[in-house]
Amino acid sequence: MNLLSRTMENKNVLLKAFLYSLGLATLIFLPFQLVDSGYFLFYGDFNVQQVPFYRMCHDAIRSGSWRWSWTTDLGANFIGSYSFYLLGSPFFWLTLPFPSNAVPYLMGPLLVLKFACSGCAGCLYLKRYVRDPEFAVAGGMLYAFSGFSVYNIFFNHFHEAIIVFPLLLWAMDEYMYHRRRGIFAVTVFASCFVNYYFFVGQVVFCILYWLVRAFCGSWRITVKDFLLLLAESVLGVALSGALLVPTILTVIQNPRVDNPPDGWGALLYGWNQRYMHILQSFFFPPDIPARPNFTPNSEAKWASLGAWLPLFSMTGVFAFLQNRRRHWLKKLLGILFLMAMVPILNSAFQLFNASYYARWFYMLVLMMCLATLISLERESSDWRRAVRWVLGITLGIALPIGLMPQSKTSNGTTTRTIGLEEYPTRFWAYVALALLSLLALCIVMKYWRRNKKIFQRRMFAGIAAISFLYSIYFISLGKTQSEDVRRQLIPYALNGGADVSLPDLQNVRSDFYHAMDNQAMYWQIPSIQAFHSIVPGSIMEFYPTIGVTRDVGSRPDTKTYGLRALTSCRWLFDYAGDDNYFGGENRQNPEMPGWHYYGTQNGFDVWENEYYIPMGFSYDSYVTQEQYDEASEGDRDQILLHALVLSDQQIQTYGSLLTPLDPADLDFTHNAYYEACLERRASAGTGFSHDSTGFSLHYSAERERLVFFSVPYESGWSATVNGQTVPVEKVSVGFMAVKVPAGESDIRFEYRTPGLGEGIALSGAAAVLLVLYHRLTLRMDNRLQKNRKRRIFRIKSSGNGTAEEEL
Repeated sequence: MNLLSRTMENKNVLLKAFLYSLGLATLIFLPFQLVDSGYFLFYGDFNVQQVPFYRMCHDAIRSGSWRWSWTTDLGANFIGSYSFYLLGSPFFWLTLPFPSNAVPYLMGPLLVLKFACSGCAGCLYLKRYVRDPEFAVAGGMLYAFSGFSVYNIFFNHFHEAIIVFPLLLWAMDEYMYHRRRGIFAVTVFASCFVNYYFFVGQVVFCILYWLVRAFCGSWRITVKDFLLLLAESVLGVALSGALLVPTILTVIQNPRVDNPPDGWGALLYGWNQRYMHILQSFFFPPDIPARPNFTPNSEAKWASLGAWLPLFSMTGVFAFLQNRRRHWLKKLLGILFLMAMVPILNSAFQLFNASYYARWFYMLVLMMCLATLISLERESSDWRRAVRWVLGITLGIALPIGLMPQSKTSNGTTTRTIGLEEYPTRFWAYVALALLSLLALCIVMKYWRRNKKIFQRRMFAGIAAISFLYSIYFISLGKTQSEDVRRQLIPYALNGGADVSLPDLQNVRSDFYHAMDNQAMYWQIPSIQAFHSIVPGSIMEFYPTIGVTRDVGSRPDTKTYGLRALTSCRWLFDYAGDDNYFGGENRQNPEMPGWHYYGTQNGFDVWENEYYIPMGFSYDSYVTQEQYDEASEGDRDQILLHALVLSDQQIQTYGSLLTPLDPADLDFTHNAYYEACLERRASAGTGFSHDSTGFSLHYSAERERLVFFSVPYESGWSATVNGQTVPVEKVSVGFMAVKVPAGESDIRFEYRTPGLGEGIALSGAAAVLLVLYHRLTLRMDNRLQKNRKRRIFRIKSSGNGTAEEEL
């Protein structure tokens, strides 16, 4: 009966944490949805990645087009490109029963649900360490509405990691305290499956957590139990193989992965303001991602620097650290704060990549919540001292930044200003929120020893009020940085391009001139413009060779006009509501040659490429890779219209089909460009179309030819010509070509996700092993328990000891 009552109490605590967080998140997000006609729209990555990604992937899965994405950059491995963003998220899969038009309306409710689940998950972990479960509920709310969580509304897909992390620690505790088998393996699987990037950081934290607690004597473990825990870890990772294996094969192609810390940069941050930015994130509500205010030159935009706890700030952590009692958490917090300040240690949470991010701070936040709760339950905690310290540091950061004079020179004129911040009004609003939070805490803490019930009620009210105020301010501030959602995003993007009526949009590519990032994804049409971090390595390899930076997005400017013809770009859309005119105000002077004004549709001026080349064409000439590399970067997009770029081995195989060309003999005038486009158009096949598994083309050739496709090369592609398998060649740096015979040919390319079959097999085998593991260990533990009871009985019978001694 006692066990049953404890179980019911635990369920009630978790339900309360879920409902409290659900209600508070609803109050925060609902006003914005009402203002924006039912949508929740923010700014930056949220608007141009999260919203279109959700709908595009929703539609792709429902239609069965989940192998190759034609609407991601020049084309991409669907699973490899979207496993980081949403494919492992259970919240994304909740959208599948809904129609396509409903998906953008679900973004707000799903965020509310994520905050509620964060509060519940945080409570589940924290309740083990408090006597009063009400404090665990409060800790769950602090975790759910911390500065890290609110900051990362910007990155919608980060909240899954925030939810699963406390479950991972809870499962480890269950294993270490009660030897509950199998749960840790399941949570490892959930963590890895939900997001592989955050899983790396969670592995690092779990190792630190386990080592610190083991060395501090929090728990003891036998060699057998340690090996079983290790086996569960391996099984959990293997269970995620269906998503993990194809993802790894995609990610390792990305050059951004290979960026280890080096030299002094591994020991000290190169921007001194970054240290202040890190410190400030613990004592103030977070800056909006793209506009760091306290430290405008910390070079930490989008780094997820946020760790502030509403109402409590760092007071609970200080009260805990100032207490003389020894505790494993003191050592762990010290290690984590040190790691935040040392670049190479900070990079450990992202597999030692030197790019600066603090996207592991939610783990530190959970430990800060635990420290705060322990301080609340300790009668010896000196809260007055802690508040004085935190108030002093808060003012010590705010006053020098806000009142320090500085000189600024502009257009030869030097002026003296007060304050180092970028936006004074916002700065003092942040300071006011931090001080208001401390004032509210002082009022609440008056009842800490006087009346526990009143204290808890006012503590919950204080957490909710401060969370509501700063979250509303943060979101409102972010929305001021976005496009006018009511003038552009809602009428011309979220309508899916309903008012665009053109001869062909799916089997050609389109260009967008100075438009919102990923506008094409809202309309679900192929485009050469894309804001997406994970694309085939061939794209990352190709773009820099023509002078186009390819880091997190493909945004070729109008100087590389040859690229448009090469990639079968037929249409260009120029948003009519801004002052950026592709053809000038009179639409008579297009920035690229060969384009003419077609009309205005769906809020965009539409331009057509008169020299558009259909997909699937051939060449008469080739250049070597060495010749291509030696050519001027600005001429290479033109060279690619005159000749294929072949490797030495390819020249030996296919050189008889083409004649060598010296790029120095080419003319790079507009007329030469037109002639090259017309020649390639004349050599193009007919009937190009793509579907859920690949693409097809009919080709008529007077002789053997190499047929070129501006589709990114990937190992998952295979091809047949007239039903016979042919090799797929990687040509012109990153694209594909196949050899066809003279006469009529039907070309068919099929795509199979690399590693998917092997990943599914790995997941299946791991699932079988996990079931066997659970049964065997359960039987083994039951046998040990029976033997233990027999020994206790013998001890009692012999009178040589007591059951308590044996236990």
